[in-house]
Amino acid sequence: MKDDPTRPRRRPRLRASLLVAGVAVAVTAGTVLLTNPASAATQYCSNSTGGSNGSYYQMWTAGQGSACISVNSATSYTAQWSGIGDFVAGVGWQPGSTSRVISYSGSLNANGGTNLLSLYGWTTNPLVEYYVIDGYVGSPNYSGQNMGTVTSDGGTYTIIKHQQVNQPCITGNSCTFWQYLAIRNSPRTSGTITFSNFVSAWASKGMNLGTMNYQIMATEAWGGGSGNSSVTIGGTPPTTPAPSPSQSTGTGNAACTVTNSENAWNTGLTDSITITNRGSSTINGWSLKFTLASGQTITSGWNATYSPSSGQVTATNASYNATIPPGGSTTIGFQANHTGNTAAPSGFTLNGAACS
Repeated sequence: MKDDPTRPRRRPRLRASLLVAGVAVAVTAGTVLLTNPASAATQYCSNSTGGSNGSYYQMWTAGQGSACISVNSATSYTAQWSGIGDFVAGVGWQPGSTSRVISYSGSLNANGGTNLLSLYGWTTNPLVEYYVIDGYVGSPNYSGQNMGTVTSDGGTYTIIKHQQVNQPCITGNSCTFWQYLAIRNSPRTSGTITFSNFVSAWASKGMNLGTMNYQIMATEAWGGGSGNSSVTIGGTPPTTPAPSPSQSTGTGNAACTVTNSENAWNTGLTDSITITNRGSSTINGWSLKFTLASGQTITSGWNATYSPSSGQVTATNASYNATIPPGGSTTIGFQANHTGNTAAPSGFTLNGAACS
């Protein structure tokens, strides 16, 4: 990864900053089937973003060397680069999803520099730039705090937490924010990324995501290398996220939708809960009530206040996520102990109205 603290970042607004070099990818989306963001085989060799109906594409280059992306559809592109200083290109979703399951296959052809294949995105409140780095040619950058490892989808990933200070971000310039990374110890160019596993692993270490912004699979290369990639993503959203190693449930009506994704181990678990406003009015302040399974006790939480720690629990908004616009969502979560019963919470109500 290129985010050496001594190296200035040249990331303009809404550009993905750390992603893939040379992969072909097929993705199963967790929220929306992409639609075409650009006409077939539209080539971009300078900075450009776009998309519609939940899709998103992006091309960014720092200007050194040459790089182009050819967007074949909302779910497919090819990229070429030569003598590159730094470039990022990819397609994906706007907004992203904490429960997206990505299956992919790819090709990577690169010489020199560093080239990455990652699931990448941003959240706000808090402002976080995150990466699941699955494949690479050249060494990713491990600068930052080593927070341990997580095992998911047949591989072990090193978790890195790195702070950026006075750097460009999706909300402007001179931002201070955290980068959350999971770097696969054995790189690959095909497989599955169950994103909820990484969300839960980060959260268990106090690395909490906020409201999802864009989320892409892309090619990134820097350091003078050359190469090419071919990337394809797409697929119908699954009815539920992958059941192993996480459990996931979803309930909803016309007013609200609640989805939750749970990861359990021998005596503990984490649960990530996404609340979506399906009504026509903005929610200003919320309380989410639910019932924990017998034997479960909350030990810590994020993005909400939880009381009591067992039985029927009420999660109350934080100051930064009290407002949920129509169609918008916010993600909260908690860590809990259990005595063998790892069932997901039930009986969700939002401000007194049932979400099921």
